[in-house]
Formats: sequence, C-alpha cells, structure tokens
Amino acid sequence: METLENMLFEAASQGNVDTLKKLVQEDPIILDRVIVNSFSDTPVHIAAILGHSDFVMEILRRRPEFARELNLCQSSPLHLASAKGYIEVVRVLLSANPLMSLVRDRNGLTPLLLAAIKGQIEVVKELVQAKHDAARVIMGQGQTILHLCVKYYQIEALKLLVNTIRDQDFTNCKDTQIVKIATETLSYTWQWLISKLS
Repeated sequence: METLENMLFEAASQGNVDTLKKLVQEDPIILDRVIVNSFSDTPVHIAAILGHSDFVMEILRRRPEFARELNLCQSSPLHLASAKGYIEVVRVLLSANPLMSLVRDRNGLTPLLLAAIKGQIEVVKELVQAKHDAARVIMGQGQTILHLCVKYYQIEALKLLVNTIRDQDFTNCKDTQIVKIATETLSYTWQWLISKLS
C-alpha cells in the first residue's frame, strides 16, 4: 500500500496540483510531516527541478518555509530551478524568499552562479533584478561570477552582467585573472570583454 507521503512525492514529480490538494485535505499535516522528516529532496525540490511552477506555488502558499529547505547537496529548490532554467519556478521561489538567492550549495555556488555557468540568461536577469548583491559573491581563490562566465564560456551571461551591473567595483578586474584569461583568446567576444573591463 502506497503511503500518503509517497503519493505526495509522485504528485510533485507529475506537477499534479489536484492530487496535492486531495492529499492535504485527507491529511492536513502531511506537509508538516514531510518538512520535518525529509533529509533529501522535498516535494518542492522535485517540482522545481522538473519545472512544475503551479505545484511549487501551491505548496509555498500553504508552507512558504519549503523555499528554505536544503537537500543533501545543500541545494535549495531555487538552485535547482535556476540551473535548469525554469524561469516561472524561479519567480515563484523568489517571491517566497528572495534571500535564498544568496545561499551557497555544497560547492559554494549560489543560484545565480549556477544559472550563469549553465547559460540560463533569463534566470540570470531575474536573479540579478531580485538581488543585485548575488552577483557580488566571491568564490574560493577570489573568483567572481565574471570569472566563472569566462571559465565556462558563458559569454551572453557575461555581457548581461557587465551591462546590467554598472558599478566600477564590480567590473574593475585589472587585478584578477579575467583579463589574463580573456587576452589569451583573440576572438571578438574576448576583445569586447577586455574593452569593458579595462
């Protein structure tokens, strides 16, 4: 016999809001039990990684604290939706808790850093708009989001960030590896980057 919790996780994987509502009606504390007993992915993690924005919205309407839950990799649902490029899920999660855009996962990456590395341009725009400070996170060895864009060849994300965050401190990278990395490549894009960062 399938437990109600298993049915909830199945509903999350399908994005089935009607089943979610029926389960909550049948067991009003099911979400409370899941949030206390879940040490891995929650139903919101599952729905977020699969792009089920309506399901995420319905759970957060009932229990907004699900937006803060971290899985075993220390990833929030916002990390997962950002990496996958699910802009509607990202918007729903940001509306529940915009500070989650500053949370680092086990690898030290924020949702914005993941979106930039994966080339999820619309998500990068949304996250920067929601929390400018997320772009200023410094990684190990002093690397910034600009370093990661160069390292992972995410030129569109790099252009967006340089053009959006018009702050001399943000783009003043003369003392970093960005200019060195960029000058080693002779493409037009790298020349554009050098002109913006110099």
